[in-house]
Amino acid sequence: MSKAIRRTGGQILVDQLIAQGVERLTCVPGESYLAVLDALHDASIDVLVCRNEGGAAMMADAYGKLTGRPGICFVTRGPGATNASPGVHIAAQDSTPMILFIGQVARHMREREAFQEVNYRQFFGGMAKWVVEVDDPVRLPELIARAFRVAMQGRPGPVIVALPEDVLVEEAEVADAARVEPVEIWPGAPQIIELNALVAAARRPIVLLGGSRWTGEARRNMIAWSERFGLPVATSFRRAPLFPPDHPNYAGDLGIGPNPKLADRVKNADLLVMVGARLSEMPSSSYSLVEIPTPRQKLVHVFPAAEELGRVYQPTLAIQATPGPFAAAVAGNSGAPAGTAAAEAAAAHAEYLEWSETPRELPGAFQYGEVIVWLRDRLPADAIICNGAGNFTIWIHRYYRFRELGTQLAPTSGSMGYGPPAAVLAKRQFPDRVVVALAGDGDFLMNGQEFATAVQYDIPVIMVVLDNSMYGTIRMHQERHYPRRVSATRLRNPDFAALGRDFGGFGERVERTEDFASAFERALASGKPAILHCIVDPQALTPGQTLDAIRKQGEQASRMKTA
Repeated sequence: MSKAIRRTGGQILVDQLIAQGVERLTCVPGESYLAVLDALHDASIDVLVCRNEGGAAMMADAYGKLTGRPGICFVTRGPGATNASPGVHIAAQDSTPMILFIGQVARHMREREAFQEVNYRQFFGGMAKWVVEVDDPVRLPELIARAFRVAMQGRPGPVIVALPEDVLVEEAEVADAARVEPVEIWPGAPQIIELNALVAAARRPIVLLGGSRWTGEARRNMIAWSERFGLPVATSFRRAPLFPPDHPNYAGDLGIGPNPKLADRVKNADLLVMVGARLSEMPSSSYSLVEIPTPRQKLVHVFPAAEELGRVYQPTLAIQATPGPFAAAVAGNSGAPAGTAAAEAAAAHAEYLEWSETPRELPGAFQYGEVIVWLRDRLPADAIICNGAGNFTIWIHRYYRFRELGTQLAPTSGSMGYGPPAAVLAKRQFPDRVVVALAGDGDFLMNGQEFATAVQYDIPVIMVVLDNSMYGTIRMHQERHYPRRVSATRLRNPDFAALGRDFGGFGERVERTEDFASAFERALASGKPAILHCIVDPQALTPGQTLDAIRKQGEQASRMKTA
């Protein structure tokens, strides 16, 4: 048990971070938590100063995804906190452990709408797992330990801790809290017996892996289980690393615009086992693959939080368990292997390869699909790919192969601007691994200023900007619903390569497919943060359809409505 020590609230707080094993954090400085910044001056914590609170919060989310421990972010009150909200929303929808510390007005100024005052319980109450404001420095060890536990346990997510400025400068005598480890939840033996019976009786089973709290051991155990029973395994939206893509049982990625054969396989399954996944709007194709509230398929739902079980889909069998214990339980069971399911797994994998092997040629000198295939073949298995949101991500999901756990950083919430800050944090965390951020032109400029953070800290990340001079996803929807009525989706962009050089990094413009490989190698060899500005034909809007084809479909649909 630690000894009670007298110190300021700011020092108490930083000492709790050290006690919880925090190795790095992100921030945008503010006068509301100067006492914390002072305490960090002498602490053994790597502090990354960012250029926008949204980027800082997204970096914290990336840390949580990569490590399973809460990503830590500090921002100042008012606009600092509201700027950080996109990162909090990502952590909530992506089930990522994260703690956002926010400076707050002094206690005696509250409820007066003081300078930059915000009620954080109201603002973040529907977004975070827990929002707390610390009123006494003595309680800092208690509340911070609880914040770590809440962020990690059950379904992980974000926690908000508001810090009144005077609490941080007030002295108190208190002991540090012990390091927190999240509770693992094991399935019951009767549940595993029932699951074995369901699997043995199934003729068209499929397993869907998703969510967080996965480990390498859990992944290996799920592979062993799928092999023993011949189960086809799909991964949920932006969770592709949970199962090896070259495994003969892998059925593919169930995300936006999934393989139609995989979607049909889920619809027509007689048993669907969801492990860690919520099957929310994106992977369910707008809730069309599984009926609500009672699915056609026999549904086994395995999830660490009881409140999620039966919230949307009423399962045949609900199992409250974290992925690790569940995977260990099923990998170790001795049930008789299924006979007919193995053929289903082989067929599913063949369908995946047919769908994802070779991209279609589209208009333009720069074939983005070929570039993704080149990266697939060139990058090492442990390379980390980061992206935000936009049509450019469809090629990643379809054609890239995520071969190891922890190699994909992308928001299931669909938030733009995630890739650049996530890549900066990932490369800082794993300096010996190749880290690539893929970003659309609109996507990049949401948080592209964090390239300056990469330059400041000599973090040699590679950012590939796909420039088609528009918000492509919204333009696609416009042409489908309001063909030829282009509104608010055109973009006039800077020279991104010059931007990279002006920031102090490497920058190169790429206009042809055949020039990408050499440009990428030069960027890698430069040892600097790099931007490759790739010019994409506006017609190349999706892997399967041009802009003109989408517009034509929209016009035909409009004529049918008015006929």
